[in-house]
Amino acid sequence: MNKIIIINGHPDRESFNFGLFDAYKKGALKSGAEVKEIIIRELNFNPNLQFGYRKRTELEPDLLDTQEKIKWADHLVLIYPVWWGSIPAIMKGFFDRVFLPGFAFQKRENSVWWDKLLKNKSARIISTLDQPAWYYWLVYRQPSNYAVKKLTLQFCGINPVRVTTIGPIRLSKDTYRQNWINRIEKLGEQNK
Repeated sequence: MNKIIIINGHPDRESFNFGLFDAYKKGALKSGAEVKEIIIRELNFNPNLQFGYRKRTELEPDLLDTQEKIKWADHLVLIYPVWWGSIPAIMKGFFDRVFLPGFAFQKRENSVWWDKLLKNKSARIISTLDQPAWYYWLVYRQPSNYAVKKLTLQFCGINPVRVTTIGPIRLSKDTYRQNWINRIEKLGEQNK
């Protein structure tokens, strides 16, 4: 049985991202997978890594729980909107505070290299845009997806990381959105 953690990085509970979140969860549960969830907006934590890595900032209970859920999971699903070519500030703060040395990676002494501590896990990124997905890829080279995939998840050993980019959402019709809800539910059923 697959163990899946679904992480929602949208700060607005009324957003389409929460519909995608519910659809993936529904599909995963239908398949018999164990599912846990993290809704970043509901966590009680300071998103500012105040001292960088120079000095340790104690983790709040919600972040300690989050780390346990990530350790437990075989597969991570991250859902977020693309804003200014990036992720929401609260999600960036979440990565800064959770994916720490000793948990997600470990720098080697006297070396530029590091050890990846989250190996044997896979991930799916589901991001939403207000522009066509092909345009975000072709013109802008999808910076948010690249950063989350390559510079966060794969940096820590999570691989493979698959990406689903949905857009444009703004001005989209209900049929377009429902089609994506159905597709994301199927991804959940496949545990991909």
